[in-house]
This record gives sequence, structure tokens and C-alpha cells, in this order.
Amino acid sequence: MQKKIAAINDLSGYGRCSLMVAIPVISHMRLQCCPVPTSILSNHTGYPEYFFDDYTEKLPAYLEMWKKLDLKFDGIVSGFLGSARQIDMVESFIRDFRREDTVVVVDPVMGDHGSISSVYTEEMCLLMRKLVSLADIVTPNLTEGCRLTGVPYRDHGWTRKELFGMAERLTEYGPEKVVITGIPQGEFIANFMYEKGREPRMIRTHRVFEERCGTGDLFASIIAADAVNGVEFGQSVRRACRFIKKCMIKTAELQIEPKNGVCFEELLHLL
Repeated sequence: MQKKIAAINDLSGYGRCSLMVAIPVISHMRLQCCPVPTSILSNHTGYPEYFFDDYTEKLPAYLEMWKKLDLKFDGIVSGFLGSARQIDMVESFIRDFRREDTVVVVDPVMGDHGSISSVYTEEMCLLMRKLVSLADIVTPNLTEGCRLTGVPYRDHGWTRKELFGMAERLTEYGPEKVVITGIPQGEFIANFMYEKGREPRMIRTHRVFEERCGTGDLFASIIAADAVNGVEFGQSVRRACRFIKKCMIKTAELQIEPKNGVCFEELLHLL
């Protein structure tokens, strides 16, 4: 029987992020991707203007129908959540739909480069920590890892010991596996990977061109699909890092504007 992943995120019609990344990537990795749209946007918010339709009021009826149909999922992956109520809804969704063998991946999309998103209140940050406690795998970037663990942020000079302390603290909340992404190391970008009871590993790749939206969604989608498919965690993280680097190179070759995200479509066959 084909396995299924419920993907909870916004749907931005243009710009290659959120569900418009998760759906094709997870589907290509031979899983049925079942979207839970938290909002609908014409294009992502990196553009100066956009249409926005908040789906918070519609989600209870949407999810109640899934419960009525007794739908079952082998994986659940959550991305950006724009309000405290949405975080509460995702927590309830996980509790309602999780089975013993369901893999839960939380990408706590809260901010980057030392700054937390303007929509994130202190209440939302605390609720996100609670949501992280329900995850099997959590994929924060450095900014989010610092905020979730109460560690002061800095943009350079992180030691293995410090990153291990942060990752270990995150596993104390509940997750078995953690990847702290986007750690600057000179000409490299590093990802620090930790599994409970195993030696932590640092995976580094050369920094390629400018940063773009959607790379976190690519990373979380690959990690979630691999986890449901039974791929070893370290192998999955390395594959995600290599794939994103190749996508960045292809994006530069095609001269795609920075706001239009990462060109992954031409390279899906590599997954």
C-alpha cells in the first residue's frame, strides 16, 4: 500500500516555497502528499504585494472531514504557522492522527539571521516549543534553534560542543532526531545532526551564491519523505544537503530571479 504524508503549510502560488515545494518533492519520492493549507497566497511575502487568504477559520471543518473519513497517515510534516491558534490546531492534528508508526517532522519556521518573524509573539514561541515536543524529527535553522533553547544568537564562531548542547536540549523536549541548519562557517554552510544515543555529525557544503526562499521547505520535505520511506537519518541529511546545493547551482545557471526561489524541478530525478 502506498504511504501518505500530511503536509501542513501555506500555499503560495508563485515563488517556490511551502506547499508548492512539499507537494512535488514528496510525490516524486513515491508518497502521496496530502496538503493542509493554512493560508492561500498569490505569491510569497518576499514580494512587495500579494493576495492573502487566511485559512484558520476553515481548517476545523477541513480537518473534521478527515477525522470523519478516518484517514490515516504514515507521516506528518508542518512548516510555517502564522498564529497561536494555528499552532494549537497542528498540535491537535498530530494528537488526533498520529499512530504508533507515524513519523512527525516539525520545521519550526520562526525566523532567520538572528531575527524572529514579526508575526511571532512570545506566546507563539512558547507554543512552538510545545509543538516541537511532539516531533520525532525537528529541523530548526540556527536562529530558531537558539530561540527554542534560550541560547543567545551569534552569526559565527559556533563550536561543536555548543551546537551539541543546543541539539541535546532540543531532544530533551521530545524529538529523537535534530538537524540544526544554516550554520555559517566561512566559505561553508554547516548542518549539525544529532540522534539520541548516537555520535553527532557535522555536514558541511560550500556556500553557493545568494540565499533563497524555499530551501528550508526542500530540506524538510526530503527529510520527512525519507523518514517515512525508512532511509537512515544521516544518509537522508547528506542527500538533502547535496540536492539543495545542486539546485542552487542550476538556479544560478538559469538566471532565475532570487525571489523566485530554487529551481528544483529539473533535478527531481536525483532524489
